[in-house]
Amino acid sequence: MTAPRAWLIWTVGIFGYLVAVSQRTSFGVVGLEATERFNATASAISFFTVLQLLVYAALQIPVGLLVDRFGSRAMIAGGAVLMGMGQLQLAFADSIPGGILGRVLVGAGDAMTFISVIRLIPLWFAPARVPLVTQLTGMTGQLGQLVSVIPFAFVLHAAGWTPAFLMLAGLSALAVFLVVVLLKDVPPGTERPQAQQGLKATGISLARAWRQPGTRLGMWSHFTIQFSGTVFAMTWGYPFLISGQGLEAGTVAGLMGLYVAAGMAVGPFIGRFVSRHPLRRSTLVLLIAGTTATAWAAVLLTPGRAPLWLLAGLVVALAIGGPGSMIGFDFARTFNPAHRIGTATGIVNVGGFIAALVAIYLIGLVLDVLYASGFSNGVLYGLDPFRIALSVQFLLLGFGATAMLVCRRKVRRQMAAQGVVVPPLRTALARQRRENLARRRQTSPPDSGD
Repeated sequence: MTAPRAWLIWTVGIFGYLVAVSQRTSFGVVGLEATERFNATASAISFFTVLQLLVYAALQIPVGLLVDRFGSRAMIAGGAVLMGMGQLQLAFADSIPGGILGRVLVGAGDAMTFISVIRLIPLWFAPARVPLVTQLTGMTGQLGQLVSVIPFAFVLHAAGWTPAFLMLAGLSALAVFLVVVLLKDVPPGTERPQAQQGLKATGISLARAWRQPGTRLGMWSHFTIQFSGTVFAMTWGYPFLISGQGLEAGTVAGLMGLYVAAGMAVGPFIGRFVSRHPLRRSTLVLLIAGTTATAWAAVLLTPGRAPLWLLAGLVVALAIGGPGSMIGFDFARTFNPAHRIGTATGIVNVGGFIAALVAIYLIGLVLDVLYASGFSNGVLYGLDPFRIALSVQFLLLGFGATAMLVCRRKVRRQMAAQGVVVPPLRTALARQRRENLARRRQTSPPDSGD
């Protein structure tokens, strides 16, 4: 456990996930070009990503069951093959149906990757390291977004649509090769946890994972704080900053880079917090949700275009939601046995992407309605229409936080029945202050007098 080879296995898995993130977010960079190439409306452009995320979300539970049965190696390699096929299809598509088919394949392959990488961690690393390595996984994988923002965007603008998507297909081929050659499901001499076989046993495993309140708390945690950053990075952030806020492409690329860097910077701190304060995980999630809502309110209520520093603050707030949402997978791990982790992780991962696809579609729909009504004054992606359209996110943030609170009560009742009582936060903070004060008194030098 946590031997040098574990880090090699993790690195190969991370590369597969990095490639998946680059494929997932690539369409967020080409929104304006896709509008022109396919002669599409805002709703049609949003539908590309909505359908991709719908496929992704719909496959999470089946993929979780499959990875429990067949292992991570087969699933990551298979996912990379599907994503490569999807990018090849999109490279030569010149119609909306052709483009949508490509994004469906990308969504299916993407769905097979993250859960499979997460499942490797408790099998290769010591339990005390799992929360931190989980955060490092989400953090490092987000570098894939830089691939879509920088080299992919550069090739897109320099060489055109087809070469840019062929480049992404080539990355998928490299991922397949590395996974097949280097990745192993379990350490040598270790028996792989066996999921129960048969359709009935599969249904029982899924039902047990769902009935576990900790699994549902993880799902709603992921739902609440993951979606807003996904909406921003995958579809509407680029048009909002370019057309709504009037920023230059280089400035937008810098903000997207800040999004990735901020997520990477905060991930280890969240991982350490979860390791040291496992009873306060849901409180941290709710705090992040409140920060996200506050940041969006500040930007959308600012008269005229928001100053760059405020947009940077929004980007940082959204970035925190990425590693914060990984707490949901820690709930899945700690409340489910090893042979059911993939299934529980799939349930958790559904949450954020269901919220994201709903938000992306509603934002596009509201933009089209405002444009058709004349409110937008002939500017589809104007600032005022964006203010109204992006506000639908507050509804999802409120709904998710409420569902979290309901599930948290059930989890805490279950824990109390097992002898684990979570004290009120005020009581816990007061006790920690007393302990810190006592510790300082013990370590302070004695008074020598005159």
